[in-house]
Amino acid sequence: MSNVLSLAPLFRHSVGFDRFNDLFESALRSSESGSSYPPYNVEKHGDDQYRIVVAAAGFREEDLELQVERGVLTVSGGKRERAGEGVTFLHQGIAQRGFKLSFRLADHIEVKSAGLAHGLLNIELVRIVPEEAKPKRIPIGGEKPVLQG
Repeated sequence: MSNVLSLAPLFRHSVGFDRFNDLFESALRSSESGSSYPPYNVEKHGDDQYRIVVAAAGFREEDLELQVERGVLTVSGGKRERAGEGVTFLHQGIAQRGFKLSFRLADHIEVKSAGLAHGLLNIELVRIVPEEAKPKRIPIGGEKPVLQG
């Protein structure tokens, strides 16, 4: 028995939604892998404003990297080397292992800013829709009768 979900019937009645199939497949793969480190929230703050909040306890700004490529926001954090600090952990409950999170951004979503405060990485996103992409009303004009004379 296969766990593959086919969305082909939905695409018969749509135009230009080819990327959604890839989006659903990648969501299914990531949920099956069970990786949820580090925890994060995706928040909506108004019609065109969003925020991704990543729990990045123990990471400094220089340990984190954000990159947008082809509509995919990638957040990665590298493990710091603690050599030379003279610290011996009796218990280490704050995970500082490396991670990589990817978020597929919808059309016209841009990263506005990012900041690290109180162990949380806040990534501000905004939807900027250009005029040519906004809905347009198409007038319907009737045919004018052709006068034969």
